[in-house]
Amino acid sequence: MADKVVLGGTPVDLVDPEAALDVILDRAAVPGDRPLAVASVNLDHLHHFGTGGRWAGTLHADPASTADWLYLLDGAPLVAQSRRLTRRHWPRLAGSDLAAPLLARAEDRGLRVGFLGGSDESHRLLTAKIAREHPRLRVAGMWSPCREDLASAEESKRIAGSIASSGAQILFVGLGKPRQELWMDRYAGLTGAGVLLGFGAAVDFLAGRVSRAPQWVSDHGLEWGFRLALEPRRLAGRYLVDGPPAYLKLRTRSCTLPPTLPEHPAGGVPADRTPGRFTGPEGLADVAVVIVTYNSSRDINGLLASLRVETRDLTLRVLVADNSSSDGTLGLVRRRHPDAIAFSTGGNLGYSAGINAAMQRAGDAATVLVLNPDLRVEEGSLKTLQLRLQASQAGAVVPRLLDPSGALSPTLRREPSITRAVGDALLGRRAGNRPAWLATSDFDAESYAHPHPVQWSTGAALMVRRAVADALPWDESYFLYSEEVDFFRRLRMLGETVWYEPAATMTHVGGGSGAAPELNALLAVNSVRYIRKYHSAAYAAAFHGAVVLSEALRCWKADRKGVLWTVLNEHLWAGLPGPTTGAHVDDFPHGAVIIPAHNESQVIARTLEPLAPLAAAGVIDVFVVCNGCVDDTAEIARGFDGVTVLEIEQASKSAALNAGDAAATVWPRLYLDADIQITPTAVRDVLASLAPGGLLAARPAVRFDLEEAHPLIHAYYGTRLRLPSARSGLWSAGAYGLSERGHERFPEFPNVIADDLFVDRLFSPSEKAVLDVEPVVVRPPRTPGAQLAVLNRVYRGNAQQNSREKRHGTALGTLKEVAQSIRGPISAVNAAVYVGFAVAGRRGAAPAGGWERDESSRLPAARHDSHDGSASGRPITRVPGTGIPATGVPVRGAGPLHSSPPSSAPVG
Repeated sequence: MADKVVLGGTPVDLVDPEAALDVILDRAAVPGDRPLAVASVNLDHLHHFGTGGRWAGTLHADPASTADWLYLLDGAPLVAQSRRLTRRHWPRLAGSDLAAPLLARAEDRGLRVGFLGGSDESHRLLTAKIAREHPRLRVAGMWSPCREDLASAEESKRIAGSIASSGAQILFVGLGKPRQELWMDRYAGLTGAGVLLGFGAAVDFLAGRVSRAPQWVSDHGLEWGFRLALEPRRLAGRYLVDGPPAYLKLRTRSCTLPPTLPEHPAGGVPADRTPGRFTGPEGLADVAVVIVTYNSSRDINGLLASLRVETRDLTLRVLVADNSSSDGTLGLVRRRHPDAIAFSTGGNLGYSAGINAAMQRAGDAATVLVLNPDLRVEEGSLKTLQLRLQASQAGAVVPRLLDPSGALSPTLRREPSITRAVGDALLGRRAGNRPAWLATSDFDAESYAHPHPVQWSTGAALMVRRAVADALPWDESYFLYSEEVDFFRRLRMLGETVWYEPAATMTHVGGGSGAAPELNALLAVNSVRYIRKYHSAAYAAAFHGAVVLSEALRCWKADRKGVLWTVLNEHLWAGLPGPTTGAHVDDFPHGAVIIPAHNESQVIARTLEPLAPLAAAGVIDVFVVCNGCVDDTAEIARGFDGVTVLEIEQASKSAALNAGDAAATVWPRLYLDADIQITPTAVRDVLASLAPGGLLAARPAVRFDLEEAHPLIHAYYGTRLRLPSARSGLWSAGAYGLSERGHERFPEFPNVIADDLFVDRLFSPSEKAVLDVEPVVVRPPRTPGAQLAVLNRVYRGNAQQNSREKRHGTALGTLKEVAQSIRGPISAVNAAVYVGFAVAGRRGAAPAGGWERDESSRLPAARHDSHDGSASGRPITRVPGTGIPATGVPVRGAGPLHSSPPSSAPVG
C-alpha cells in the first residue's frame, strides 16, 4: 500500500479503487496463509473501533485473529481528514460502491461468491437479481444466522464450516458494525474463503431492498442524511447520537503512520517447565500467582489443583498470603501444597496489603496473576492471558468469569462518574442496555463475546506485566472495595491499557463478600473516597450526593440497614471494617491452652491456626492431647510451630485434660475443644480476666453458626439463645478458663461426660463470668437426628453430674425460662420445638453402648454466590466484631469423642 494513516484512532489504508479491486481479487484467486478481511472505515467504524471505543485496537491485537486486514476509506469526513494529513486527494471506497464491480469481475474470473448476513427476503431478491444480471456468477451459498448464533462460538464455527464446505472464495459479510468485523477477525480462517468483505448493508443494496442515494447527494457528502430519511428509527442513534463524538475523534485523534504497523515485541524465554509442580522461590518463572486468603480452606485446594494443570504450559510461582485465617487455611496449604509459598501477613490486613506482601516474595517472574481463592481456572486460560498480554502490549488483561451454573458473570466496569452513579442509583441492574454514561457496569452480552480494551474489571482475576505490577503497589487505604478501581485507574494513567480476554475462562465457585450492612456501608463509603482522591471537592460532593440517593432508595432492605446513616455521617467512617493485626505480644498474658482431641483431623488445623503464631513466639503454651487417636490428628498438630503434641492411649477427654494439666507449667489455663474457632484476642481477654486477684473461671462469648442447619435446629436455638442460664454458665462454648486458684477447687478432672458443667458448678456467680469479648464460633448439629443424639449425651451428662452432687435436675427452672422467652407467635413456635427436643432427648438419655458423636456439622458446607454490584467480587475476610460469617469456612465440628460438645448444658 502506498500510504497508511490513523483516523480517529483506527488505521486506514489509502488506495484507489482499481488497486483495491486487484488486491481483493488476487487474494481470492490465490489465497495466502491467512485470509484477507476488508473493512469500510466510516464514522460508525470510528465509534466502535476508534480511540475510546469499546473495541478500540482489537482487530490487530488478537492472538486468536485468523485474518489480515485491509481498511478502506469510507465517508466524506474521513476523505477530508486524510487529505489534510497527506495533502493528497484520496477517493472514497464505500463497500456499496465496490460490491457491483466485484461481482462482475468475480463472474469473469470464475470465482465462487458467498453471502453471510441479510434477511431471507434479501437473499431471495438477490438470487433473482444475480440470475438476471450475472448469470455466470458462481454463487457458493447464502447464510442468514440470527444474533444468538453469531454470539455462540460453537454455532459460529458451524457456520464457518458450512461456508468452507461450499467452496466460497469471496464472502460478503453483512452483519452490521461491529459484529461483522469481530466475527471475521475470529472466524475468517475457518471459512476457507480467501477474502471476506465487511460491507454492511451491501447485500441489501445489491438486492434492491435499500435505495442508494443519488450521485450528487453522495458527491456532497450527504448520503448519511438520505439514509437517515429512509430509515430514521434504525439510523438516528448512529448518525445523531454516536456521529458527533466520532467526528470529534476524527479531528483530534488522527495522524500519519508508516506503511506497515510495527510488529509486537517477542516474549522472553520461558523457564524450564515442571509439569504438575509449582516452582520454588529461586529462578525465573513465567507467572507469579498471587492469592490472598482469609478463612478460605473450603476453596483454596480447588484453585491450587486447577493451577497445577496450567503448569503443563507455564512455570508458576504460587504465593498464598494469608490474612490470619482461623479455619486452618494456612496449614492446609502447607500440608497439601508444600511447593506453594504460603505465609501469614500477621493480621487481617485487607486485600491490597495481602497482594503487596506477596509481591515482596514474587521473585523473578515475567507477569503477575492476582486470583481470588474461590476461583477455578479452566485449562489453558493462563497461557491465553499471557498471549493476549503480549499481543496487545497491554498493561493488564482480565479473563471471562462464570458463576457455578456456567452463566456469565458481568464483571466489566466503566470509570465511576456522577452520571453513572445517578443512573445506578435510579436503575440498579435494570435497563442494562442503557447508555454507557448512565451505567458503571457493562451488561451488554456482546461486550463479553470478543476481546477488547476495558476501563476496569472486578479484581477477582487479573494478569499484569511485571514492570507495571512493580510500579503500582496496591493502595492499602481501601482495605476492601474500590482498590481495584484505583489500581486500574493508575495503570491507565501510566499510558497502559487493560484488555478483556473471553477465551480465558475461570469459574467463581463460591465465597463472596456477602451482603452485610457493614460491608455495604464500606462499599458505598470507599466509592466516595475513591472519587475524592482523583476529583475536585465540588465533583466529589455531587458524587457523594448520588451515593446518598442510591442508599436512600434502598434503605428499606435488610442488608442496607444503617448504611444511609453511615454514608451521611463521616465521623462513623472510621468505625467501618478495616485492617486488624494479630494480638500484640507485649500486652499478651502468659498462659496455657489445652486442647483434648480424639480423631479431629478434619478440624484441628482450623483451631490451631490462630494459636500457633502465639505459641511459636513463646507467648502462650499450646498442648494438643491426642486421646486414643487413630487418624493423623497428631501429625497435623505437629506441623504447627510451637505446638506441643501429647499422645495417650485412653480415648477419654477427662484423661486428656489431666494429661494436659500435668504437662503445663503456667497459669491461667484455657481448656478448648478441638473443633472450636477462637481468635487470639479472645484468648488474650480470657487469660487476662484470670490473672491473680481476678476471676477464678471464665469463658468467652459464643456465636452459633447455623448455616445450612435444618429449620427445626434454627427454632431450637432461637429459644436457647433467649434463656438466661444459657448465657451465664461456663458450659455451651466448648471453651472455658481457670486460674490457678480456681483449679485448686478440684485435684483433677473426674471421669464425667460434662466437664464444663462440672467446672461451672464449682463457682459462685461472683467467681465466674461469661466475658463480653470476641466470640468463639460453635457449629451445632445440622439435622434433628444429630441434635437428638447430642441431647441424649447432654442429659446423661446432666444426670451423671446431679447424681455426683446429690442434687435435683433443673427441668422446672428451664421450663419456666422457656415460657418467659415467648414474645409472640414465632417465639412460641420456637419454644414448642425446644420443649419437643428436650422431651425426646430426655427419653433417649439412657446409657448407650457407644458415643453419640455429631457428624452432621462436619460435612463440607454448600457454596454461596458472591455479592455483585460495584463490589470487587472477591471473597472477603470476615471483619472482627461485625458478626459477618467468614468466607470459605467449612461447616464442621462437634466435641471430640468422649467429650461434651459445646452445646452440652442443663436444658431441663
